[in-house]
Amino acid sequence: MRRQSTRGRNTGSGDGEESAAPAAGMRRQSTRGRSTGSGDGEESEALAAAVHAGKISREDAAARRMARTKQTARKSTGGKAPRKPLRAIAAVMPAPSSRGVARKSVPFIGVKKPRRHRPGTVALREIRKYQKNTELLIRKLPFQRLVREIAQHFKHDMRFQSHAVLALQEAAEAYLVGLFEDTNLCAIHSKRVTIMSKDVQLARRIRGERL
Repeated sequence: MRRQSTRGRNTGSGDGEESAAPAAGMRRQSTRGRSTGSGDGEESEALAAAVHAGKISREDAAARRMARTKQTARKSTGGKAPRKPLRAIAAVMPAPSSRGVARKSVPFIGVKKPRRHRPGTVALREIRKYQKNTELLIRKLPFQRLVREIAQHFKHDMRFQSHAVLALQEAAEAYLVGLFEDTNLCAIHSKRVTIMSKDVQLARRIRGERL
């Protein structure tokens, strides 16, 4: 009986030690939690003070807090999507304008450059164009005013029919075309392409006109 009682005492003391060990572990965990919680609180207070002082922005403070907390990958079960960090949201959102209204992005339209032709191409095209036409090239009203101004030197209050003015314009343009043809020949004879005033004078003198 004495041996059994001593065994019972030893067993009871072992159970007491085993029960005391988990209690000590719980105390250590609680003290660790308190120290960790106090450290997080101090750091959060320091970040809040820095944000209030203007040293760092709210986004940087939130990023530092998120970096301190351990993030574990969660399996999505069809619920709400996980929230994005504030820095990623700030990068996606457009910056507010000065007036508070977001401006619409206007697509840039490039200006089309004019096509450059080789020298002489446009001139030959215009020559073919005007040689095919038989229309009058001088404006009718300016030519009519010129005719009336010249006629004032010979007789005042002279009146003209419209067909008479057109006939005068036809004759004047025919004369100018022939004169420029002879002028061009004079320029080519002097081994030039551009006509000059001396070419016009030479053509009129060869024609026998009074200068």
